[in-house]
Amino acid sequence: MSRDHHSGLRCPQCQTALALVPATGNPAVPALSPVVRDEQPPPVHEVLAVYANRTRDTATALRGAARVRDSFNRARRAAAQRRAAQRAARQRPARSA
Repeated sequence: MSRDHHSGLRCPQCQTALALVPATGNPAVPALSPVVRDEQPPPVHEVLAVYANRTRDTATALRGAARVRDSFNRARRAAAQRRAAQRAARQRPARSA
């Protein structure tokens, strides 16, 4: 594939591939203008259909939920300790030289 057909340009918001094609008919448009290619992600229902017939393993789900809770609680404790340390640092009197 040549560089004329594959520029490597991507949309900054959605990362869609862009192609540079000559603009025609409008003198206000620069000579090269980005145009979105036909590359589209698959529809959501097609992606989720893979997971539709899976059975739910309760033990695995409970373990996963426990890990998420544990991680959340650790993060909450760390944030509380950080805030307490910042509060204590603000309350200490400044040392003079």
